[in-house]
Amino acid sequence: MLVKNLFDGELPRLVMFDLDGTLVDSVPDLTSAINSAFNSLELCSVEEADVRLWVGNGAQKLVERALRYVVSEWSDAMYEQAFSHFMASYEDCLAEKSCLYLGVREVLSSFQELDVPMVIVTNKPIAFVGPLLSSLDIDSFFSLVLGGDSLSVKKPDPLPLNTVLSEYKVRPEQALMVGDSVSDFLAARSAGCPVVLVSYGYNHGKGVVEMGADGVVSNLFDLFR
Repeated sequence: MLVKNLFDGELPRLVMFDLDGTLVDSVPDLTSAINSAFNSLELCSVEEADVRLWVGNGAQKLVERALRYVVSEWSDAMYEQAFSHFMASYEDCLAEKSCLYLGVREVLSSFQELDVPMVIVTNKPIAFVGPLLSSLDIDSFFSLVLGGDSLSVKKPDPLPLNTVLSEYKVRPEQALMVGDSVSDFLAARSAGCPVVLVSYGYNHGKGVVEMGADGVVSNLFDLFR
């Protein structure tokens, strides 16, 4: 069993999950929010396939990357308008098309039955995290949630992971990080935690196998195989 192999035959004392691209495919709704913002500014729409390449470093970076794709230059005022409209639009549509990936609910239930605490460490603005988890009916699995604006820095900085480890009084080598991107990998490595990456997520269009994570899975069921 992969999850036990990483901890000398034992279970981790804590599991930290990324959200977008790891537990939830949120790109369809993110795309809708971006296009709503861009339509208000009379800018071209973007495709869902492109948005999948831009997700992972927080809402501000997502809007910046989308703007860079459709216009050669923009003013601070244009960015602020686009960002403000995106945030308002996403709040309204964040649960319309977003869905859980294969095995997510079952694996969260398994960890819960094994009394392994689970937390969310995401770069998504915290205002959106609770409503999204609730809409997908997985909020009860998590005892703590950190968003991209919960602390002064976000992943790949290790501070969010270190904060969680301190809160739960767990040593880094006793905790597992599960994510989908280089930000998750670097944060876990800097914090000293084992890290498993999913192969289906949003890593800016790049593969994750070559990163050297402690495990790569094609779905979360693989954690218990």
